[in-house]
Amino acid sequence: MVAFVTNNGFILSSAPNFRDLGGHRTAGGGTVRHGLLYRSDALHTISEPDLPVYNGLGIRQLIDLRTAHERESLPDITPEGAAYTAISVQDPTAAGANFSQALLDRERARAMFADGAAERFMFGVYRELVTDGAALTGYRDLVERAAEGPTALVFHCSAGKDRTGWGAALLLTLLGVDRAAVVADYLASNERQENTDKWMRMLSEHSGLEWEEVVPMTRVRAEYLQTSFSHIDEVYGSFDGYVFDGLGLSRATVDALRARMVA
Repeated sequence: MVAFVTNNGFILSSAPNFRDLGGHRTAGGGTVRHGLLYRSDALHTISEPDLPVYNGLGIRQLIDLRTAHERESLPDITPEGAAYTAISVQDPTAAGANFSQALLDRERARAMFADGAAERFMFGVYRELVTDGAALTGYRDLVERAAEGPTALVFHCSAGKDRTGWGAALLLTLLGVDRAAVVADYLASNERQENTDKWMRMLSEHSGLEWEEVVPMTRVRAEYLQTSFSHIDEVYGSFDGYVFDGLGLSRATVDALRARMVA
């Protein structure tokens, strides 16, 4: 029997998708340690009332997976004592890295996202996250930083569901967490999109698209994540092939990650 840990409590009300990846059971009988790995949505939103909690988590690394445009437009609030690092996981010229800008152009938005195209767009993003050169370099960097420390570490994008979602799935799988539990953690983002919905509704109004046409980009689906795992098998032959040949991680790094993160 698999016990799903989705960390449903809200640590920060102003960043609803901020959550601890700890508590998951691993194949070796261990448990992912609490308070070492956090995933989140945008961190420019941290409110004054949330600052004492945010600063009190002992975070020592903040990893920003957003594009340069996103980072410059909405700079993070970095926790006290933490080092800030920007790690790109998308080619800045790729459609997936610039969809918010595309939504500001009505003609371009309709061509890219109308009539079911938004769903196809999302499947394409999840394939790119495991094969694009920038993604391979970026996710290798994320894993290496998690393995080397210092911890605690938080990594995030804008909604905390796609780029961050794959980062969390990668880390949890490397730690030996069961696939069903990995998917459950991923799907937990759907109940934490209050900030994203406000932003996306504003963009959809500018785009001239109906909200229903935009919805596939505002939620996660198990099929999106499965697309990444399936594409890994197609391109690299196995998850290990992706880890060691695609990402170029060393066995020593994976061992160090597990030693640090699993009790």
